[in-house]
Amino acid sequence: MTNEIILAGFGGQGILFAGKALAYGGLIDNKEVSWLPSYGPEMRGGTCNCSICISDEPVGSPLVNEPDILVVMNTPSFEKFIGTVKAGGKVFVDSTMVDVTTDRKDVDVYYLPATQMATDNDLGGMANIILLGKLIKETGIFDLDTTEKAMGKCIPPKKANLLGANMTAVKLGMEYNG
Repeated sequence: MTNEIILAGFGGQGILFAGKALAYGGLIDNKEVSWLPSYGPEMRGGTCNCSICISDEPVGSPLVNEPDILVVMNTPSFEKFIGTVKAGGKVFVDSTMVDVTTDRKDVDVYYLPATQMATDNDLGGMANIILLGKLIKETGIFDLDTTEKAMGKCIPPKKANLLGANMTAVKLGMEYNG
């Protein structure tokens, strides 16, 4: 089983962090993993994305051209990547930041107001983690225990106190049924 994933948005939205958390989750579950970041020279405010492969087999290439799973946190990324998702794939959209929808019927699309949910729950800057929670619930890519261990690996030691807030954000995404 191979999951090819693209996460995309603006720099500063935590796209690369969320991708790294997925990659660590795969490693913790003894999968073969690749994580390939891509961002413009602007970084914060510019567009960025990352490709993640999580597989039972060795990963032949870290490039993801046709993802099984897409997470988008801005309209330019939605417009750029929505047409690339494989039929039968899953798409997770921060509907607070993306003001368009797709008419594709061959993919499952989950619209979450993740940025608004983060703000409403005093979890500013954690919309990415709310989307990650929804992805984990809908794909079953790994369980909550693996997710917590992966978060622990990704959060720098000086911010270790944020593990609880990150797990709250994961659970908010998992519980969202809108």
